[in-house]
Amino acid sequence: MQRNRLPLSGAVLKNLAYLTMFIDHFFAAPFEGYLWQCYNAGQDLRVLLLIQQAGRSIGRVAFVLFAFLLAEGFAYTHNRRSYILRLGALAILSEVPFDLLFMAAPLEFEHQNIFFTLMTGMLVLAAWEWAQKRIGELRGDAAALPGAETGARVCLFRLAQAGALMIGCAAAYFLHFDYAHMGVLLIFTFYLLRDKPVAARVLPVACVMYFGDFSVSWFDNLLLWDHYYSAGELLRFALGEMWGLAAFVPIALYNGTKGKQLPKSFYYAFYPLHLLLLYALMMLAFGTTIRVG
Repeated sequence: MQRNRLPLSGAVLKNLAYLTMFIDHFFAAPFEGYLWQCYNAGQDLRVLLLIQQAGRSIGRVAFVLFAFLLAEGFAYTHNRRSYILRLGALAILSEVPFDLLFMAAPLEFEHQNIFFTLMTGMLVLAAWEWAQKRIGELRGDAAALPGAETGARVCLFRLAQAGALMIGCAAAYFLHFDYAHMGVLLIFTFYLLRDKPVAARVLPVACVMYFGDFSVSWFDNLLLWDHYYSAGELLRFALGEMWGLAAFVPIALYNGTKGKQLPKSFYYAFYPLHLLLLYALMMLAFGTTIRVG
């Protein structure tokens, strides 16, 4: 099937990403509070836990779609600096609502919201493409430079690319951004494979998600959890991230067009406002929040 005959635009994918994110956050916070209430009342939680697991599994789709859309947006946006600044501003504005809902505090630094991850991924892509353009210019002017000098400069820019990716991943992990370095690597993978057929992207993305999630947990287990979990348990935990591969169903139906989107202000306001809405729901229902981060 030709791509322009596929039914889903970028707007549909973006709306789906926001919807699945809302579902994930609902089951991660208000529904989690309801589970604790039922547990304290001595109720059987088996059915409720299955419902929560289903809701969180649907939520795994959200970040895969956001990573895909960010790689697409990076290719099409005319002002990347403005894009990065908007992501950074939204990350800062959303941190208090994020902490209120998930960390039961107005501000803490143990876990930062997903827009810090998206901003970092965008910075890595910008640095990578800047170096790639310099490499292209060097190769285009190769006749004007000795071969050894051209090779040495290309090598330096390759090292700059690798350094940008490593710094971005390290920042995402040590600054406790949502999805940590796995999130940055996923964005980068979608960027690298952007021109590949959808089927050719599934396995690399699955590997990044699985081993990326495992490595995040492994580092946490080593540095924070005092080796509480075995490697086998961490590998089993990483399997939960694989539900996100369901995002390839709408991605495979993506026609490459922007589509009719809602106003930008809606998308930028939705993230902090839905966090505040869920926080208000928890306060009304339970009189408190619970720490789920």
